[in-house]
Amino acid sequence: MKTGDIEKAAADLYWLAFLLTGRRDLSIDIAADAAASQDNANPFFADWMRGWQRRLVVAKALTAIHVELADSARQTEIASASNSGVPRDWSLSPDTTKADLERALLAIDLFPRATLLLLIFEGMRIADAATLLDAGPDLLKKAQAIGLRELTANLAVTNGSAVSDPPQRKCGVRRLADAPRKFFDSMRTAAVCR
Repeated sequence: MKTGDIEKAAADLYWLAFLLTGRRDLSIDIAADAAASQDNANPFFADWMRGWQRRLVVAKALTAIHVELADSARQTEIASASNSGVPRDWSLSPDTTKADLERALLAIDLFPRATLLLLIFEGMRIADAATLLDAGPDLLKKAQAIGLRELTANLAVTNGSAVSDPPQRKCGVRRLADAPRKFFDSMRTAAVCR
């Protein structure tokens, strides 16, 4: 793996840890540990190793915030999963940047955000996410609906207020690159499942 590829992979791991924890210092340590486990000797295992590193980052990040995550899960249990005031015809602006997405995600409470990141952005199966988050499938579905609603509302506000802002680097994280498509597919599914 080239130096530039290693740096990009480490940055992707850091961003994943940061979105899960919301803490930069902790995310740096988690990403550094995962990146240090890179096996440069055998390119045959490179894809498998990248997937393993992402799973390692997720596990370490969730372990590091487990107390806060449990508190947030309890709050999610009693929260209402009602609809938001986002217009039906709203769509994600093509000018949405990585920074816009980051701000919108970090504004979501911890448990719904972690659920959203694991199920939608990382494409994890609900059974695996339930194990990692120590929660039942019904709570995860509720947290996902809350997270999707809040993400949509946050992005609607961001896109409405960022019309005159200078363009920034577009979202380029490997798994998050499909985020808008996966996000809207999930919104359609959530709307149908109510």
